[in-house]
Formats: sequence, structure tokens, C-alpha cells
Amino acid sequence: MKPETTGAVPKLGTLSALIFSSRWLQLPLYLGLILAQAVYVFNFWVELVHLIEAAFGDQHALELLVKNVGYQSKAEITGLNETIIMLVVLALIDVVMISNLLIMVIIGGYETFVSRLGLEGHPDQPEWLSHVNASVLKVKLATAIIGISSIHLLKSFINAANYEQHVLLWQTVIHIAFLFSALAIALADRVMVHAQHAND
Repeated sequence: MKPETTGAVPKLGTLSALIFSSRWLQLPLYLGLILAQAVYVFNFWVELVHLIEAAFGDQHALELLVKNVGYQSKAEITGLNETIIMLVVLALIDVVMISNLLIMVIIGGYETFVSRLGLEGHPDQPEWLSHVNASVLKVKLATAIIGISSIHLLKSFINAANYEQHVLLWQTVIHIAFLFSALAIALADRVMVHAQHAND
């Protein structure tokens, strides 16, 4: 049986307090990730504006889009085509998914390893945050990375004519490695949960 907890905060020794307080060294890291997300937001809107401008016939914006997505064509590119639009939209989705990954790392990591955010009862509290721990966070991050890898792989296949065959092959192998890694993490987490329940 677990001992009953009281409202009193346990008093820590000097060394214990120092070691426990060292978790706040992670705070600048999470603040840095927030700044990184701001850069992603800025990049998203720059690419979106270029896409809209290219749709209205801006040749300079079109050239920037083509350069950014790595699209090449033997024929002269005079306007948007389906492939360019698809590659740009996938690039935008990629930014959104990486931003989602950053949010999970920032909020979940801070809540797990630094301090409680006190969001209980808040109407905007993420559903997954109510039961987040280190194991759950690892599984969610692995799943998010697979999603990002899938977008990159799809972009490569759509633009396959501009990639060497061995590049596409290695991208596929790496994606499959991500899949097996996520399955291994999920399986290990499930085994640990069952073992914990068995001990209880």
C-alpha cells in the first residue's frame, strides 16, 4: 500500500535540494525551443505568401518556391503546376507537424521534467497532457517523427525525377527504421506497464 500523503512539502537536505533544483537548468532549453517555433511560424507564412503571390502570376515568388522545394523541369516553368503546389503544401504540412512536435516537447517535457504547469481544469488543457509521463512522451514523439518522415518521403517520391535512386532507397530504409523504432518503444512501454501492474 502507498503511504498517505499530506499537504506538507517534504524538507530536503542541502545536496538533495541542489540536485533537485538543477532541473531548472532545462528552462532555457524550452525557451529556446519556443524561439525555434517562432522561426518556423515565420517561415510558414513566408512560404504561404510566396505560394499566393505565385498563384497570381508573380514570377519571382514562383522562382523562390521552385528553388525551396528543389523542383526541376526540362521545360521552362512559367507558372504553378500541380506538382509544385503539392510539394509546397507538403512543405507547409511538414512545418505544422514539426511545430506540433515542438509543442509536445515543450509542454510535455516541462511538465514531466521541470515543474507542473497547473493546467488542471483549464478548458484549453491538451487531452494528452492529463496522463503524460516520460514513457508516454517518448511514444508520442516517436509517432510524430514517423509522421514527419512520411511527409518527407512523400515529397521525395512526388519529386523522384530529381533524386538519385540510392537517395530514395536510403530515405525509405530510414523511414522503415523509424517505424520499427516506434514499435519497439511502444512495445517496451507496454511491457513496463504490465510489469508495474503485476507488481501492484
